[in-house]
Amino acid sequence: MANTYKYVYLFSEGNGSMKELLGGKGANLAEMTNLGMPVPQGFTVTTEACTQYYKDGRQINEEIQAQIYEYLGKMEEICGKKFADPENPLLVSVRSGARASMPGMMDTILNLGLNDVVVEGLAKFTDNPRFAYDSYRRFIQMFSDVVMELSKKRFEEIIDEVKEQKGVKQDVELDTDDMKRLVVLFKEFYKQEKGEDFPQDPKVQLMEAVKAVFRSWDNPRANVYRRMNEIPYDWGTAVNVQAMVFGNSGSNSGTGVAFTRNPATGEKALFGEYLINAQGEDVVAGVRTPSPISKLHEEMPQVYEQFAAIANRLEQHYKDMQDMEFTIENGKLYMLQTRNGKRTAAAALKVAVDLVDEGMIDEKEAVCRVDPKQLDALLHPTFDPQALKKAPVIGKGLAASPGAACGRVVFTAEDAKQWHEQGEKVILVRLETSPEDIEGMQVSQGILTVRGGMTSHAAVVARGMGTCCVSGCGEIVVDYEEKKFTLGGKVYHEGDWISLDGSTGSIYGEAIATVPADPGSGYFGRLMGWADRFRQMKVYTNADNPHDAAQGYAFGAQGIGLCRTEHMFFEGERIKAIREMIVSDNVADREKALAKIMPYQQGDFEGIYEAMQGNPVVIRFLDPPLHEFLPTKEEDIAEIAGEMGISVEKLHTVIDSLHEFNPMMGHRGCRLAVAYPEIAAMQTTAVINAAIHVQKKHPDWTMVPEIMIPLVGEVKELKYVKDVVVSTADALIQAAGIDMKYEVGTMIEIPRAALTADEIAQEAEFFSFGTNDLTQMTFGFSRDDAGKFLGYYYDNKIYESDPFAHLDQKGVGKLMKMAAELGKKTRPEIHLGICGEHGGDPTSVEFCHKVGLDYVSCSPFRVPIARLAAAQAAIKNPR
Repeated sequence: MANTYKYVYLFSEGNGSMKELLGGKGANLAEMTNLGMPVPQGFTVTTEACTQYYKDGRQINEEIQAQIYEYLGKMEEICGKKFADPENPLLVSVRSGARASMPGMMDTILNLGLNDVVVEGLAKFTDNPRFAYDSYRRFIQMFSDVVMELSKKRFEEIIDEVKEQKGVKQDVELDTDDMKRLVVLFKEFYKQEKGEDFPQDPKVQLMEAVKAVFRSWDNPRANVYRRMNEIPYDWGTAVNVQAMVFGNSGSNSGTGVAFTRNPATGEKALFGEYLINAQGEDVVAGVRTPSPISKLHEEMPQVYEQFAAIANRLEQHYKDMQDMEFTIENGKLYMLQTRNGKRTAAAALKVAVDLVDEGMIDEKEAVCRVDPKQLDALLHPTFDPQALKKAPVIGKGLAASPGAACGRVVFTAEDAKQWHEQGEKVILVRLETSPEDIEGMQVSQGILTVRGGMTSHAAVVARGMGTCCVSGCGEIVVDYEEKKFTLGGKVYHEGDWISLDGSTGSIYGEAIATVPADPGSGYFGRLMGWADRFRQMKVYTNADNPHDAAQGYAFGAQGIGLCRTEHMFFEGERIKAIREMIVSDNVADREKALAKIMPYQQGDFEGIYEAMQGNPVVIRFLDPPLHEFLPTKEEDIAEIAGEMGISVEKLHTVIDSLHEFNPMMGHRGCRLAVAYPEIAAMQTTAVINAAIHVQKKHPDWTMVPEIMIPLVGEVKELKYVKDVVVSTADALIQAAGIDMKYEVGTMIEIPRAALTADEIAQEAEFFSFGTNDLTQMTFGFSRDDAGKFLGYYYDNKIYESDPFAHLDQKGVGKLMKMAAELGKKTRPEIHLGICGEHGGDPTSVEFCHKVGLDYVSCSPFRVPIARLAAAQAAIKNPR
């Protein structure tokens, strides 16, 4: 083997630092092996073998196959059992293990190595024929589903038919003969579907299973999950082949999943579930509802003590909450995996702060432990306690993922997406969720399942997404065909309103009012205090009215990075005045109409200044094209013409004259102020007068209004509009007899502005990157329409994520970096920020830190996310 590349490692050859090569599961199995823990031994096929599989046109080449068989031989020696040997058979599990944890997104096959001959040997060897045939029917079912892509549902139906004929309810009530019958029926179904017999050669089974795991890296649900969690496609997955231990070999065997702390609350106590006489899939898939781990203390005290000691040791070793899978075979404990546990936002904060208090980690590490995106879950509403008291509870499930959800019932992921696209809030009701449901889960307010525990797929994925979930409500009877479910003697149809409390597990048969969250205290307060100490960028909010400004300020915003003035124009009297201005055909009439709007604008600015209590406020001048303020429907046109005292024909003429083929790149932004400088003069008057008023009212505040000119692509157009601003502002300040500074800057949202930023900085005192438009113009596609074709780009691996959600660092990022450097060259003291949607996206925030921006600005609810992301960026990339 000296000349060949190593694609396979025994668990004893790896360690916990080899995640990139062995994947998370493989690295942790190696680490537990090194720590001397009871791990069933095996080997890991590396992530590089997966990458090679895709390079070779989805084939496992001979070199990799030879290494897999060689290591299978080594594994046989370690275990003292032989593959395909009826006397003492070695059976294996084949599992995926990517670098980043992707719960339930990829595939697993258990009991591999069984065939018609080996199953008889296993029955004799264990003296437990029921167990042997139960394992065989499970293997046929999993192999057919995962490797051969046959219908999982049909296998479940066959089991139900056998139970019905026998008059029993539970799988455990089926005996050896029933299991043998299931094996026969399963193989018949396989042959009928595939036109060939179920594969009997265990080596063929193994290679097909490894291929299936590699293939599952590219399945639709894994791709959606990766996009949501920014996991690069080229990482690939490793495959772990591990000796089987059997939790289904009798009443002193079992299998379970446990966490070293409660993943929903963060409380320090073993939390988990197990099933007696079952295999791991039964717990995770949520097909049977398990017992709490505390009960194991009564049933098998020695095993429980040993497990508790291992759990404690693993947490101390990894210095983080662990999520562990274990199996008990005939009273002996085996550890099947450990990983850092997925947890809710509330639990993440508590665990991070507690670990600091326990002396396990420092404050910087604690700040890096919480995923900023998760904070979203803490900032959203909870049920109004008064309304909750009056609402009767119609059912109870497990409180699997906290939060308050209210929405209309849907039964499939496709329906959830469809209803969501029509603007409806939905709650997805399923027997149990499977990874295929991921897109439906993503758009749902909440998830309700009939089966499954706190560690089922629904619970784990919902907690990761910050979505409310109630699982395992066994009294629900779902009828998918009729799109209805029955609970508490009442029938609920698709479209009916229900509410879920993910913190208590309560289900309500009506819509319940919610109240805003209050995250400002306790663990949140402490962790965010540390974050604010470490971060170097400021965090502002985007706000167009005093209410949003106050919300952002309450969440810790240090200013407003974008106040869009056009949103103030759409109300009652104001829209009339704007329309008067648009139909005016001379400057005097336009000024008369604008004078009507001015007091409204000034009042809005005063409210916003008051809400921000003297912190910076950046006000963007009018940006959209004028046609957006005019009606489009015929009856509205007639009514408005009447109100304005002009003919319908004249209004039609104005509307037609404003029609543009591509309004996003048309007469808007600073181009309006070049055509109609009186608009810029009016807006300047409102901004400066508001600042003067508020300054006089609060002499201890230092008001420095910041005026931002949008859509600039040439320094001369900026200078033209800036001259109007300066002459207007200076006159007002002089007349008020007050000493007030103000700044004029621009939005960098046109590629040409980034390319000529050194010239633009001669006139601009600050730059704010408007990354929504900058992305749109750099890519050359409209963000309103891109959704229609981006799906094809993801499917064909052209783009890995939506450039409007995560900043394109290669192209758009290069323009930003260039503009920042050029701007500083001309004006070293220039301040730089970002106000596009990317300002609240953690990876984009990190990029902004790296290119030297002074602040990021985002919507009010994303302010805490940006604060935490900015702190993490500063800790990882010290300036």
